[in-house]
Amino acid sequence: MLGPVILAASRSEQMRRLISAAPVTKQVVDRFIPGETVDEIVPIVQDLTAKGLELTMDVVGEDITTPEQAAAARDAYLLLVDRLKELELGTRAEMSIKLSMFGQALEGGHELALANVRPVVEAAAAIGTTVTLDAEDHTTLDSMFAIHEELRKDFPQTGCVIQAYLFRTESDARRLAGAGSRVRLVKGAYKEPAEVAYQQKHEIDKAYVRILRILMEGSGYPMIGSHDPRLISIAQELARRAGRKLDEYEFQMLYGIRSDEHLRLAAEGHRMRVYTAYGTDWYGYFMRRLAEKPANLRFFARSMITKG
Repeated sequence: MLGPVILAASRSEQMRRLISAAPVTKQVVDRFIPGETVDEIVPIVQDLTAKGLELTMDVVGEDITTPEQAAAARDAYLLLVDRLKELELGTRAEMSIKLSMFGQALEGGHELALANVRPVVEAAAAIGTTVTLDAEDHTTLDSMFAIHEELRKDFPQTGCVIQAYLFRTESDARRLAGAGSRVRLVKGAYKEPAEVAYQQKHEIDKAYVRILRILMEGSGYPMIGSHDPRLISIAQELARRAGRKLDEYEFQMLYGIRSDEHLRLAAEGHRMRVYTAYGTDWYGYFMRRLAEKPANLRFFARSMITKG
């Protein structure tokens, strides 16, 4: 399988330099990351919301090595909040945050990440929107869930992400599916060992359905993070069986992938949120998009051949 190989390459400085230097890279990266600055991303936000779509915004960058870099990441999100305030979109544009970007892996990282993320969550609440904490590799999850629980004491609308390929996730879903919760379910995009995660696609898909059923039958607000047509259909059926109205769950997909499906679901009355990333430190995010779906890798390889 190419996925694990690509994920390993996402940690390679040599591969980073090689791919970053390729002439075609920017053209391909722009498919997934439509801007580097807040000013560049505002027209994208306006265009997508004008089409009836919603967004979750991600400032890309995870390889934080100093507290100063973590503080800069916090400030980048606070700047985003200021621009979203001007747009007056409310919950139509929320934010997604990786705690690694806020210093989680540094010495004293749990406390540092909590201290950095809290003002962003507070600022988001002040303009009528919210934050979802992204899931990263399995070693970070206990810290992420603890921070999520702490934030929800003051900001109960704070969301979190769970990953279907991890063995622990069914238990996490049961714990998180209570009233007022917001939980995004994704398949998972990190290289995880067989001791903690399913390795085969059919196993991950079955786990995804089991976990989605738990969320749909719970009292919280499920967010279905998938581009898989079969899983989308299953999600609609599970929502119907659970008696959920169209505004009691939502679909989420990545910017640049299946854009026609975004519009189709929105036209049918579903809440459809587009995960839209921007920033200069795009490499890790881009490599995981390639690893998630073979079609993305084929698109990149074809571009390298024809344009490189």
